[in-house]
Amino acid sequence: MTTILNRIDLNLLRVFDAVMEERSVLRAGQRICLSQSAVSHALARLREVLGDELFIRTPNGMQPTARALMMAPLIRQAWRSLETAVGVPKFEPSNANRQFTIAVSDFVTIVMVPRLLDLLRHEAPLIDLVVRSDSTTELAEQIDLGHVDAAIGTFSHIAPRFRSRSLFACDDVLIAGSSRHLGRLSVESLSELSIAAISLHGQQNELAEGFVSERGLFRRSEMYDRAALEKALSTSGQSARIMVSLPQFFALPTLLEQSELTAIVPRPLAASMSRTQSLTTYELPYKSESAEVGVLWHERTTNDAAQQWLLNIISRATEHLRDRSAGHIAGSKRSFIGTTSRKMAAIDCQF
Repeated sequence: MTTILNRIDLNLLRVFDAVMEERSVLRAGQRICLSQSAVSHALARLREVLGDELFIRTPNGMQPTARALMMAPLIRQAWRSLETAVGVPKFEPSNANRQFTIAVSDFVTIVMVPRLLDLLRHEAPLIDLVVRSDSTTELAEQIDLGHVDAAIGTFSHIAPRFRSRSLFACDDVLIAGSSRHLGRLSVESLSELSIAAISLHGQQNELAEGFVSERGLFRRSEMYDRAALEKALSTSGQSARIMVSLPQFFALPTLLEQSELTAIVPRPLAASMSRTQSLTTYELPYKSESAEVGVLWHERTTNDAAQQWLLNIISRATEHLRDRSAGHIAGSKRSFIGTTSRKMAAIDCQF
């Protein structure tokens, strides 16, 4: 059998399948875009290799021999398997039953995951989602091994084996318990506050720019623009008091309500927390660097249909954050018409 297969051109089996289906050399040629003579020549070669007539010409068309009838369903099945193997794979989310794993911070969990789950519920009800913390120091390795399908965060100096796509951008604001009335912040009043800040990965391997490096993947660790804060205060001879550094955002509402603490957080997080907690948001008296939040994945999955669908639905789950960012920038630009103080406030609000 192996010897025969080595002698058969797969195109001959394609011709056989067409003739078997059409029972006509002419119609078979039209179906697979070959001339009538080319089909006849292909059948002659196949007959020679197999030692069987395969088809007998009759007034009612090409009638298959017993050998051809035995071969036909097996060849049809094999041909379909080959088409599936080399064809573009399809992914149907509405009936797909599988699991995706994403790595995110609690910031992303709060501002994006609820919308992502809502989209999954309506469009892919059989798909399960595993949400892991991105604070693990083995994140790059987990992506390399295929244990994490996508990671969402702020990345820099990405190794060539990874791919990324921007989702949204955000700057910093200050939040405090609603019982406090801080008014319009100045550099001086900011320097008098006890501030909480978030450092996701602690101090291990942390870089001066607030990023942590691991296996060719640089991830943001400090979830506020420390350089902008220190520069703004040092210019006025002031210094900030970061009273507490936390590994996550979830504890902030309770701490802010029960103490004199304030916190510097990403703007979308402040908006989300303020809707459910008794918190007030304040514009900072300086312009913080806009942080790009993106989704990252391994290059080997780039052309995978399921992966592309996952990246698309993640992008859709952050549309409200992009829209809010655009609206905030537009509002800031309109405020340039006013006085100098209003201009400065607009600059502070820009992403």
